[in-house]
Amino acid sequence: MFLENNVNHLKKLGWIEVICGSMFSGKTEELIRRLKRAEFANQKIIIFKPITDIRYSQNKVVSHDSNEIESIPVANSKKILELSKDVDVVALDEAQFFDNEVVDVSNQLANTGKRVIIAGLDMDFEGNPFGPMPYLMAIAEFVTKVHAICTETGNLANYSHRISKNKDLVLLGEREEYEPLSRNAFNEKLKTDVEEKLPMIDKVDMHSQFIEERVIDLETITDKLRNNGTHD
Repeated sequence: MFLENNVNHLKKLGWIEVICGSMFSGKTEELIRRLKRAEFANQKIIIFKPITDIRYSQNKVVSHDSNEIESIPVANSKKILELSKDVDVVALDEAQFFDNEVVDVSNQLANTGKRVIIAGLDMDFEGNPFGPMPYLMAIAEFVTKVHAICTETGNLANYSHRISKNKDLVLLGEREEYEPLSRNAFNEKLKTDVEEKLPMIDKVDMHSQFIEERVIDLETITDKLRNNGTHD
């Protein structure tokens, strides 16, 4: 369990905490837990989320277990600086969806003595580092990686496998769209996904080959007609 940094009351010091992991790993749960502890200690808190995240609520951060806390949706990271002047703790949820300026914004907040708590997916559905998360993890004093349970093996899961066929990078969803998987299970599913695409790829190749053959036939017929015209 994460314990808060020792506070030097003689000098107001800021820092950055990052909570990362796969879907269904409890990132938002942990974010809300830390915020409620700070709130209980009479610290002024403010929470932001990307304006695109409207899965459960327009103006709340809500976990998969329905725990919630009031939040402010923002379209860009610069807005966070404007709204965080008179608070002690600044929190960001779904940080992978923020623009890259969130890295500089987080540094500025911490440098002015604020505690910054960030939660987000560290990898996308293809297993690649997601958005600004790697950079946020690099500048953070504290990084907590939480895990889900693999739906295939029961082992710790740190990958988010997309079940739906939608290939957009940003796709907000729940259990209908994603499942948490361990490394081996994730690699097996990726292999299966590729194999399922192969018949379609073969059909496309066959269609392309058919078109090429028809073009060659037309060129041959055209040449013959030209030659016949020359002889006449």
